Amino acid sequence: MIAGILGGMGPAATAEFYAKLIARTVAERDQDHLRVAIWADPRVPDRVAAVLDGSTDPYPALLAGAEKLRDLGASVIAIPCHTAHFFLPRLVADSGVRFADMIAETAEFLAGRTGPVGLLGTRGTIAARLYQWRVPEVEWAVPSETGQRETDAAVAAVKRGDLTAGAAHFERALADVDAPLSVLACTELPLVAGKASGVLDPTDLLADAVIRDCGGKPVDGGPFA
Repeated sequence: MIAGILGGMGPAATAEFYAKLIARTVAERDQDHLRVAIWADPRVPDRVAAVLDGSTDPYPALLAGAEKLRDLGASVIAIPCHTAHFFLPRLVADSGVRFADMIAETAEFLAGRTGPVGLLGTRGTIAARLYQWRVPEVEWAVPSETGQRETDAAVAAVKRGDLTAGAAHFERALADVDAPLSVLACTELPLVAGKASGVLDPTDLLADAVIRDCGGKPVDGGPFA
């Protein structure tokens, strides 16, 4: 079986996700790892703008990438971009390929949890309520406008390669939500989370799902950044 990664959103997050597939696979030799096809297209139009005001349309590029991975033999595709999951139902229907659903995996992990859970993500992910409707029993703590600006700045810093600035913005964003557990609902954020406590990285859950789907075994250990 071949795992597909529909990436480029952004490039560093895609590379980090592939590294997680490697690190989280139980393996003694090269041949124990997954076969992986990566389509990384950083020119996919902005997903946040598409959700917020429809001023961009990333869907044709997303579908084209999924079809390329399908043609390469991918049996399951992962998208290491939370906001792009807004388009996942259409991608599944139009591409005919099975996708691992990062938000569904996170919802399953959080099932039964009560109390506040922080949600740090793009404005598009939060506005689309991608997590809120999947786990309605959770008391979601979203950032204030100040905290959201810090989250936006952390993401932008990662995209331009300034991890030091990104880490500083992330620290302030995390403090803003003030919850015992916070979901890192943007795939740039784990790159600057460092050893922050009380954070859940859904890309760990996504990686484990892909590994299982492709017949591998994930390593033991919790999905925390």
